[in-house]
Amino acid sequence: MAGVTDNDAVRPDEAHFRTVMEPFRIHSVEPLRMTTADYRRAKVREAAYNLFQLHADDVLIDLLTDSGTGAMSRDQWAAIQHGDESYAGSPSYFVFRDAVRELFPFEHVIPTHQGRAAERILFQALGGPGKVVPSNTHFDTTRANVEYTGAEALDLVIEEGHDPALVHPFKGNMDVAKLETLLVQRGSDVPCVMMTVTNNSGGGQPVSLENLRAVAEVAHRHGKPLFLDACRFAENAWFIREREPGQGEREVADIVRDMAALADGMTMSAKKDPMGNIGGWLALADDDLAAQCRNLLILTEGFPTYGGLAGRDLEALAQGLREVVSHDYLRYRIRSTAYVADALERLGMPCLKPAGGHAVYVDARALLPHLAPLEFPGQALAVALYELGGIRSCEIGSVMFGRHPDGSQAPAAMELVRLAIPRRTYTQSHMDYVIEVAERVMSVKDDLPGYRIVHEPPQLRHFTARFEPIG
Repeated sequence: MAGVTDNDAVRPDEAHFRTVMEPFRIHSVEPLRMTTADYRRAKVREAAYNLFQLHADDVLIDLLTDSGTGAMSRDQWAAIQHGDESYAGSPSYFVFRDAVRELFPFEHVIPTHQGRAAERILFQALGGPGKVVPSNTHFDTTRANVEYTGAEALDLVIEEGHDPALVHPFKGNMDVAKLETLLVQRGSDVPCVMMTVTNNSGGGQPVSLENLRAVAEVAHRHGKPLFLDACRFAENAWFIREREPGQGEREVADIVRDMAALADGMTMSAKKDPMGNIGGWLALADDDLAAQCRNLLILTEGFPTYGGLAGRDLEALAQGLREVVSHDYLRYRIRSTAYVADALERLGMPCLKPAGGHAVYVDARALLPHLAPLEFPGQALAVALYELGGIRSCEIGSVMFGRHPDGSQAPAAMELVRLAIPRRTYTQSHMDYVIEVAERVMSVKDDLPGYRIVHEPPQLRHFTARFEPIG
């Protein structure tokens, strides 16, 4: 029917079915390798109990990350055929740039090979010793890139964001009063303000449009630019549509544009909501900062019209940006994540509430009270999920955030295990299997050992640290 879009097509009678049906059908498949528990115990021991060090072939359901692990669509694969690999001035760059600007109207769009490259360039330009960069909550690579310059990465999430059991619609919000105080007391040390949407380290929790407006007002009043770490922008916009008064009838794409209009730039890992297997970008409004960042890009990434990516990657990302703001897709995405969280809660496995957009976060501190924070209860739970069912997950607790730049250690604010669900990759039956494995973990949770670190690098230790069980 002419004029009808996917966002108009859901009828009231269809909205009440219990089944979380994927709004797509399978076009090609890849096999999963079935393994035994004894095999997995041997493999995780060989990997020094670090799930990042496992071979992917030895993983049955891979929920380590949703970054670059999604399935590209038929139309994205078709777009790849349009990729132009010219070194300079590729038409594929302009297709990509225009797709970014359709949602994020920044003058300068600088492609990078992934999000952390955009962070490195931005903070190489803005960071440095004595500087402090506030955010609601920095994620691991953002924090590492800030701290690598000698600056301090400061988290100012609202108090509700520290309580896993509390239900609050926007636990990713920044504490505006704390931001105001920081800018009054140390304004000369603050080069910019960051906002992560959704707040990944805080449980995939969204930021409200109202909070973004308040943060932008404070930052701009003090002469500070506001940057979005926007890799899950569409999921955040969907939560705004579902939870924020006055937003319920709006198009997600329009909400995204409102978010972008409040900011002066953005970093992006295009391996998340833009539906890519690789890629990212840095987008900026300021001409002088953009020129400085382009020069840094050329040093390590590539010419400004490809920035470490092939033309075919740029074409796939442009198509992914069009697909991710589909209401049908986002409705399925958020419901399927909540489906897993609700099932785990019914088993008695405490999850961070409410469910995030891209992942379920299990509260390992509450689940394993017999383990002290520096015995890494999140790591213990992640290892058990792999050994018992072949599920790879990610600790987000004192392993990831318990080591400070001066080498000291302290417990993280929360001890979480993230089950990050790749986009368009697993079906509901896969998720039902995850729930069954969690049930088995619940039967042995009181006997799970803690872990100690026997080797660690100075930054981002969770990627390569080696562990051993205690006792």
